[in-house]
Order: sequence, then structure tokens, then C-alpha cells
Amino acid sequence: MSQAPTPEGGTPLLELRDVARSFAVRRGIFGQTRTLRAVDGVSFTLENGETLGLVGESGCGKSTLGRLACGLLRPDAGEILLTGRPLPPAGAGSWSAGRLQMVFQDPASSLNPRLTVRASVAEPLAARGVPRAERRARADEALRAVGLEGAGDRYPHAFSGGQRQRIALARALVTRPEIIVCDEPVSALDASVQAQILNLLREAQERFRPAYLFISHDLAVVGFMCRRILVMYLGQIVEEASAKRLFVGPAHPYSQALLAAMPAGERDWAQGRGLDDLPPPLPGEPPSPLAPPAGCRFHPRCPRAEDICRVTPPPWKELAPDWRARCHFA
Repeated sequence: MSQAPTPEGGTPLLELRDVARSFAVRRGIFGQTRTLRAVDGVSFTLENGETLGLVGESGCGKSTLGRLACGLLRPDAGEILLTGRPLPPAGAGSWSAGRLQMVFQDPASSLNPRLTVRASVAEPLAARGVPRAERRARADEALRAVGLEGAGDRYPHAFSGGQRQRIALARALVTRPEIIVCDEPVSALDASVQAQILNLLREAQERFRPAYLFISHDLAVVGFMCRRILVMYLGQIVEEASAKRLFVGPAHPYSQALLAAMPAGERDWAQGRGLDDLPPPLPGEPPSPLAPPAGCRFHPRCPRAEDICRVTPPPWKELAPDWRARCHFA
């Protein structure tokens, strides 16, 4: 079993152990059914009050992993533990209900247009049988916390994209969760609005102390939000490091390519790494998860690939107590 190292101090808040999830995909009405390996052998831990980043290209399995971590999907293999106990499926009757919440990428589609903002925010409390008066008070408190005091009687269509994402965050906060999974929470927003939402997430964490699993394809956003980062490629975690280590000198060639793909202005705070130190942009598209390559999954695009990479899957290499990479030459 490839198990993520557990920090000293006891049981982690959330732990995934060799988690895998596949989907059956059919081409056409009478086409052959094939297996898509969205998540394949992922292990990591999330500690109390931590913001853990998950970064990778579109289609690498980030959103599926976020839904697994919340209990919205069940793994085909592996274990998901919440404070040491197996995570049950999401639902109002579950002992984990209210302890995990999720903020989705598109706030418009995650809010019911027929419900007032207050009703949408209070919905998780209604599902848990909280009395109406208490639901109203807690929903209004959550709306105040995200800067939307007095908005409870209006409907989602009356708000901008950034305001709708504030409503979605208020709904996630209303149960006082221990974990919030943020799945690309700012990718659909303008740059100025992105900054507002990111700062709001930080303020909410300081006030309510949830842990965040922060999912994004934008390395700059993840670097701003997170102290520890997981890099994901084609269903697998290929590097785990602190944000400082990752921006100064990532060990995996894919992590290096992500850093090289950042605009130069966003790379300035990477402690002096010059443009000449970074690899060229990656050629081509990622391989299909319907037919992942043998050996190292990154080898078709890797400038350092050798024969062993095409045949043998790379093991984890512990480079430091808080740094590991899945590469033969890390």
C-alpha cells in the first residue's frame, strides 16, 4: 500500500489510502464499454485548519477526487477516513453530515433559482431537522460573514457571479463544517472578483477554522492559498511538497512544466528562478485516461524519459520529511 505519511500528533482529520475510482464509458449507443480510470491509487492526509492544494491540468481527476473526499462518490478501492473512521456516503442521516461541505465551480448551477438566498443557505440545516427559527438566524449569520447582509429574501438571478459564489460559501459555512472542498471556486470569475473570493476564503478560515481541500488548475492561485500542494497527473499524485519548495525547485518534470506555464509576472515570487532554468512548454495533450501509458504515465511528454520510464511505474521517493515525488530521477 502506498500510504501518505501521517504527521506527528495523532489521527489526521481526513485520510485517503490508495483510493481509486473508475467509470464505465460507452462510445455510441452500441459501442464498446471501456473503463476510464479517473482516480488511481491516491493517498494523502488533511489536517485540522489546513489548506491543502490540489493542482493539475483539466481532466486529470481533480474534481472526482474532491467528490470522493466529500463522500459524494464512493471509491472502487482504498479507504477514506474521517478522524480515523470510514467515511460513509453523503446524506442527512450520516454521522458525517455537516462535517464536510463543498463549494462548486459554477455558483449559478449549484443554487436553486426557485429558492430565496436564505432558503438556499439554510437548506443543509433543513435536511438535518434544525428548527425553522434557528435555520433563519444561522443563514443570516452566514450571509453576514460573506458580506451579503440583508440579501436573504432575494433570488440568485439578482446577483453577479462573484456574489453567487459568496452565497455558495455561506451555504458551505452554515453547518460549521470541519472540511470544505473548494472545486475550482474562482476559475469562472473575473480576476478582480477572484481576489475578493480568495481573500474571503482566508477570512472565513480564520473565523470558522475549517480545513480546505483547494482544487484548481491555476498554480498561482494554489500557491497563494496553500502551504502544502499535491500535483496530480492522469489520475495519480506525482508530487507532494510545501508551496515554497514547489515554487523554488519542483522535483517532478510535470511540476516543473506547470511552473514554466505560469505567466512570467506570476513567477516573480518564485525566489529568483529565471526563465532559462525552466523547461519548455509541454508538447501535445495528456494521454487518455481510457488507455493510460505503461510505466510512468508522464513519459510520453517528459523530456527526461528513459527506457525504464516506459516500462516500470516509478515508486514514491521521499526527498525530505515534507516532500516526495513519483519519478525515477527525482
